[in-house]
Amino acid sequence: MHLYQQQTIKIHNSLTGKKEVFVPLNEGHIGMYVCGPTVYSNVHLGNCRTFMSFDMIFRYFKHLGYNVRYVRNITDAGHLVDDAEEGEDKIAKKARLEQLEPMEVVQRYTVDFHNILEKFNFLPPSIEPTATGHIIEQIEIIKEILEKGFAYERNGSVYFDVVKFNESHEYGKLSGRKLEDMIANTRELAAQDDKKSPQDFALWKNAEPQHIMRWPSPWGDGFPGWHLECTAMSTKYLGETFDIHGGGMDLKFPHHECEIAQAEACNGHSPVRYWMHANMLTLNGKKMAKSTGNSILPGEIFSGENDILSKPFSPSMVRFFMMQAHYTSILDISNDALLASEKGFNKLMEAIGSIKSLPEGKTTDFNVTEWKQACYDAMNDDFNTPILIAKLFDAVKHINLIKEGSETITASDKELLMQTMHDFTFDILGLENKQSSNVDSEKLSGVVELLIELRKEARENKDFATSDKIRDQLADLGIQLKDGKEGTTYSL
Repeated sequence: MHLYQQQTIKIHNSLTGKKEVFVPLNEGHIGMYVCGPTVYSNVHLGNCRTFMSFDMIFRYFKHLGYNVRYVRNITDAGHLVDDAEEGEDKIAKKARLEQLEPMEVVQRYTVDFHNILEKFNFLPPSIEPTATGHIIEQIEIIKEILEKGFAYERNGSVYFDVVKFNESHEYGKLSGRKLEDMIANTRELAAQDDKKSPQDFALWKNAEPQHIMRWPSPWGDGFPGWHLECTAMSTKYLGETFDIHGGGMDLKFPHHECEIAQAEACNGHSPVRYWMHANMLTLNGKKMAKSTGNSILPGEIFSGENDILSKPFSPSMVRFFMMQAHYTSILDISNDALLASEKGFNKLMEAIGSIKSLPEGKTTDFNVTEWKQACYDAMNDDFNTPILIAKLFDAVKHINLIKEGSETITASDKELLMQTMHDFTFDILGLENKQSSNVDSEKLSGVVELLIELRKEARENKDFATSDKIRDQLADLGIQLKDGKEGTTYSL
């Protein structure tokens, strides 16, 4: 029996607003699509949190034994500066400002994206398709929507007819918006606007002569709309209906709303069974924004090169900090919060590292099997990582009591405890115990500096035998002392 057959997962479905029992479309298999980055700048921390949430979900599904196809796209064309229908392509604008080819911009920031995610210990998705790699598929979907009567062509651009679609479908059901209210609250169309209604959105945009990124189509040279790429790529790799579509809360409207409309217009049915949205990250209680200076990049946290935090923090510690909040909750990052989280992280890693050397007794003073299921129960309840972490610290308390001799544990329960702590901490939460090497390095440095000081005192007292003994024995251990004008230094 697979592990997933023993656990019942409930997911908060953004489409219904309710927690629902998760039953995949095909038993034992899961199709999950997550909107990836638009690669025109360094990936910011808020995006990292969203992707980290779905990495954790991906990890849990895999741990349970599901065969998961996880698709996370790269947007390398079609995302305009104002997220609407006008303005310049974000990548083309960056290319113009930096005097680069658009694909140089794409390559630079895709590499940065992958480097940061690797530091955070992300698992790679099953497929990472690009918008520019699926222009043909997008054109074919546009043809289908035009044929079904839910789109129209104007001056080389193709627009989705939201009003026509809403006559037989429900536009706005994901975000809870009514089309009538949207129409009432929008400005009149400009005279030169090709759209029938302000709510209509572009499936294909005619490229002006100065537009760098352009492809041939039945309607003339142009480029696809931002919303279309995700419909094309998700349905190509996961089918017309698939299990989970995820992304940041900010994508619910209009991006995901438009995705639903496109897929329903093209295929006649809803594309996704469970919609999931991760919440935002704030910095010192305020929205992150480069314009106000209230922003920080992941690399600046790792290096400590910033004016916001008092010290560097490791990627795994930052990941632990983010896992302490539920993925649907707003999380505020601050220096105090990170410092407090670091103490907890170190305490957890120290406890895990000491399990193997715990003394074994004839009885166990806490129910390890029951505790293990409580860890699963936390994850089964809409991937509740804060509750899971609380359960892990329940185990830390018992580990410390066993070390003190106040409690006992049998050999079999110790093995179960060690395996379960490893599974949930490293395999599911995706943490890494790299801090131990840093701590060991600090301890080594302290010991060597002490010996250097003792050697200095011995030389000042003309006790050259002791001085040479310290130097030679350190050399035998691979630690080379070097005397200079500024004092004695060492190298490994």
